[in-house]
Amino acid sequence: LSCNQPPLSWGPLSMEFFVKSIRPETIKTATLVLPVSEGRGLATLAQSIDLAAGGALTQVLKRGDISGKPGQTLLLQDLPNLKATRVLLVGCGKEALSDRQFRKMVSAVHTVLKGLGGSDAVLALANVVVKDRDAYGKTRLLVETLADGGYQFEQFKSKKAEPRSLKKITLLTDPGELAEVQRGILHAQAIACGMSFARDLGNLPPNLCHPSYLAEQAKAMAKAQKNLSVEILDEKKLKALGAGAFLAVAQGSDQPPRMIVLNYQGGKKGAKPFVLVGKGITFDTGGISLKPGLGMDEMKYDMCGAASVFGTLRAVLELQLPVNLVCLLACAENMPSGGATRPGDIVTTMSGQTVEILNTDAEGRLVLCDTLTYAERFKPQAVIDIATLTGACIVALGSNASGLMGNNEALVQQLLQAGKAADDRAWELPLFDEYQEQLDSPFADIANIGGPKAGTITAGCFLSRFAKQYHWAHLDIAGTAWISGGKDKGATGKPVPLLTQYLLDRA
Repeated sequence: LSCNQPPLSWGPLSMEFFVKSIRPETIKTATLVLPVSEGRGLATLAQSIDLAAGGALTQVLKRGDISGKPGQTLLLQDLPNLKATRVLLVGCGKEALSDRQFRKMVSAVHTVLKGLGGSDAVLALANVVVKDRDAYGKTRLLVETLADGGYQFEQFKSKKAEPRSLKKITLLTDPGELAEVQRGILHAQAIACGMSFARDLGNLPPNLCHPSYLAEQAKAMAKAQKNLSVEILDEKKLKALGAGAFLAVAQGSDQPPRMIVLNYQGGKKGAKPFVLVGKGITFDTGGISLKPGLGMDEMKYDMCGAASVFGTLRAVLELQLPVNLVCLLACAENMPSGGATRPGDIVTTMSGQTVEILNTDAEGRLVLCDTLTYAERFKPQAVIDIATLTGACIVALGSNASGLMGNNEALVQQLLQAGKAADDRAWELPLFDEYQEQLDSPFADIANIGGPKAGTITAGCFLSRFAKQYHWAHLDIAGTAWISGGKDKGATGKPVPLLTQYLLDRA
């Protein structure tokens, strides 16, 4: 698949990536990027450049024009005896870099490169040491960071940004690491395509991106793939299944709900699938329990769980991973109206359990609980649901880690390790029985909220009651799915890297 193949993505990655193992001084390129260590000077690859250029780089260091602090840059023009038009020096610090420091360094390089006129660049960063990262791991971080930095969303702007000239990035590496770097590029590009797809879906306006629109995207995706099928469950089918909680969320909206079932058969026939369940509330007013108006526009991002499942499937299709994967997207719009669900209403779920809806703004768990029950029919190896579920998760973990809960320790550890490997981290929260007691209702089997304490955990406790037939984990991405306010406002594409890494590990 090409990343610009509609409708799987609205636009291509802004750059192509290649890998070579040749002497850097022989390369003809618009910009050659070389690392400078703080206190240690030029790395091995940069030393050969310095020798070819008659010691020009050494002179720059002696003058103190660059010290080598992480992310510091210095652009040099027309050095003698080199085929590179420019040389960009970038500081890589004294010691091994953390993932965040390395990403900042790569972002600093990208900031300079995108402001230059050349269409290509060569990065000789193989000697930069990143903690607990081999050549493959470093390449993943580098390519994903560059691709992320090239993302733009301007479909609805009448005046588009000028096309960026930088189109091609070549990574230099040692001959023995060529295969691993190439593998890193392949995986990173697939993940970047998936993240771009998820970000586009999240950034779309809610008057366009509603449940039926997402259903059409799923149909188009399945039409383009031989080993992917789709089924759309509309209101009539959901009612026949007894999905009373799911339907209760949508009944105040003019937009009909949809449960989208995407079934990818990349593994052995008959092998148990992995199931991803995504919360797809395409706009969340809170319903009768209305949210404050300030910042409500960002509630279009309440479908980022479903968007991340779409994006992960996009990456899986790019790589044609040898796994069986079922994606269930629980899509609805939560609106107030004369027909909307009221606080105090009691509904019967697909599982037969009854729920007292004390707060209509706790709607994500209502569409998810019926979808988790529906997942039983696939006899899954594991089920992971992904949801922008609770503001309490932002209070607990901020925007740097997703909340994680589950009923199987092995699955939880696999997701934690995948998040660490992908630099898309999660943090485990407890599901103690004591928290379950907060959901007791005098009128129904369960209440949909558990009070002000431990809101993220009680939401996970609610979902756990519908996931007893299989190994299950829950990712609360309320803090990580989008950046709120400011010039960088928008969907992040997380946790596509974590989920894709989890499936790569299984494959």
